Amino acid sequence: MLALINGKILTMDGHLYERESVLLIEDGRIVDLGSGRSLPPEAQLVDASNRYVLPGYIDAHTHVGIMEEIYRVEGDDANETSDPVTPHMRAIDAIYMEDLAFQDAVMAGVTTVMTGPGSANVIGGESLVMKTYARTVDEAILKNPVGIKAAMGENPKRVYGDQKKAPITRMATAALLREALVNAQTYCSKLGRSKDDPSKRPDRDLKMEALLPVLRGELPLLVHAHRSDDIMTALRIADEFNIKVSIQHATEGHKIPGELARRGVPAVVGPSLSARIKVELKDRTFATPGIMARAGVKVALMTDHPVIPVQYLPLTAVLAVREGMDEDEALRAITINPAEILGVADRVGSLRPGKDADVVVLTGHPLDWRTKVELVLVDGEIAYASGAYTGLQSLVNPSSKSPR
Repeated sequence: MLALINGKILTMDGHLYERESVLLIEDGRIVDLGSGRSLPPEAQLVDASNRYVLPGYIDAHTHVGIMEEIYRVEGDDANETSDPVTPHMRAIDAIYMEDLAFQDAVMAGVTTVMTGPGSANVIGGESLVMKTYARTVDEAILKNPVGIKAAMGENPKRVYGDQKKAPITRMATAALLREALVNAQTYCSKLGRSKDDPSKRPDRDLKMEALLPVLRGELPLLVHAHRSDDIMTALRIADEFNIKVSIQHATEGHKIPGELARRGVPAVVGPSLSARIKVELKDRTFATPGIMARAGVKVALMTDHPVIPVQYLPLTAVLAVREGMDEDEALRAITINPAEILGVADRVGSLRPGKDADVVVLTGHPLDWRTKVELVLVDGEIAYASGAYTGLQSLVNPSSKSPR
């Protein structure tokens, strides 16, 4: 049993504990927290005086483990560019736990990431949510799949235009997405009719099977869309098929925040720290997440690692605040908001009894760029301890969970 005491605890569900605070952890879960709690005699005490204690950060859109920074060809498994429609690709089959990004994430307090296919294809495949501290990807999984990746705009056009096949235009991208959804509807109808007559059962189709949860509203399409017109196309298709979507990037989301807000469509914004490396990013600004949040859109921030290294996720919140985002909302955008958007808020994103003990201890306020991470717990295990916690460093067990 571990007890973090005397820290300034920001639970990210509306509570702040400062005086005589206690965060009690046992068997990988938070069992109690608050002020003035009595401590069990068997608890190992960790003094967090003059420190901030928060839930582990969550990066809601990365390619961690799938696109390695060093091995740009050998370690890049994000895009199956032989076919523009590949909903049956599964991120779990491409994640390499030796990717250095996992270590970088843990040391920055990023304990959970969404990772998945890139945006070369109109439909790229299944994404998942995982912890960043584990021995195998199977152990790390929080939710799999979490959604099906789709993409609008420049990327599919460029990749398949170079191959002289569709999609060469935005029209073709939308058409291929609609065609895939209609084909999945047809497949679903055939499966339904075969319940009473097995002879009518269609041949198994993995592509169509992957899209059925989208049609049933069980999974969202995670739609890559930077420009406002591409966002509107994604919303239009979602309306047509009555499916859930989550807008990824939303670079021009500040131009049409009401369209997302009135539909209840969340936005995972970024990577705003990048250069304007393509036309779609000409209007990128750190003001976007704040504008959208004030309009009523549920916003999370992302790095799109390796586009921006995953360890800089907290910095994106700092820069969003500098450009007008509310401080509390910026912290929510890297904790509880992504947890809710990804459907894992019952496990992570805030500090509450019963939730996973994913905890970060900071030297100062989380939105102060000078603040450093001193201690990181994942599922109650010490994943990282700085020199300030010398006695705890020996408890970091590489053979237990660390991919290092």
